[in-house]
Amino acid sequence: MSNPLFDLSGKVALVTGSTHGLGMAMAMGLGEAGATLIVNGFSSDEKIAEAVATYQQNGITAHGYRFDVTNEDAVADAVAKIEQEVGPIDILVNNAGIIKRVPLLDMSVADFEQVIRTDLTGVFVMTKPVVASMIRRGGGKVINICSMMSELGRNSVGAYAAAKGGLKMLTKNMATEWAASNVQVNGIGPGYFATSQTAPIRVDGNPMNEFIIQRTPAGKWGDPNDLKGAAVFLSAPASDFVTGQVVYVDGGILATIGKPANE
Repeated sequence: MSNPLFDLSGKVALVTGSTHGLGMAMAMGLGEAGATLIVNGFSSDEKIAEAVATYQQNGITAHGYRFDVTNEDAVADAVAKIEQEVGPIDILVNNAGIIKRVPLLDMSVADFEQVIRTDLTGVFVMTKPVVASMIRRGGGKVINICSMMSELGRNSVGAYAAAKGGLKMLTKNMATEWAASNVQVNGIGPGYFATSQTAPIRVDGNPMNEFIIQRTPAGKWGDPNDLKGAAVFLSAPASDFVTGQVVYVDGGILATIGKPANE
């Protein structure tokens, strides 16, 4: 028997950027808890169709919608279409994002602004129409996918860190403005995870692989499935009095300054 505190049956969850990677892992967790999934991406209709098929093969009800989270008109149209065709959105996970690994002195203004627009402004654009509907219906859940870079700096990711630091504060302000309307807004900050994108460096002898394992108190890369619990908790009745928080799922990185290599 499922615990009603963590039961998402009957809920509709929109997860942006959920065709692959960490977004897919979190969406899978919501679907396994009973939610109907709205799968979003922008790269191609084929990729969305493949993702929807993957969810369905796992016994999850899923529908695909392709749109750009930074396009205000496209977002408004998509939200209206989703609510007409599937149902009101009860849970919004703002996961879509990009990163450009360029030192700040070498980075163009255009590239900097693209990262900010996708990772920060896009969350604002996506959330407005969804939350307006949530408020009319009496409440809902929003999860913004932050990062350890919401707290730390690191070479070559200045634009990403600026966006994710801003997203942490946007999360707190959203929570402040909408708490009285029974809309809880929280964040998840992933650490370093084993995904297809990190596969090339997750090999013995790679300095980055050794650095991450050494820097992480848990001594390993995260499994994408490790994000499911936080996503379900922040989407479920169990978190009804939790708002304005960022849950860091990082194996303990932010809890320590690290240790010498020979310790």
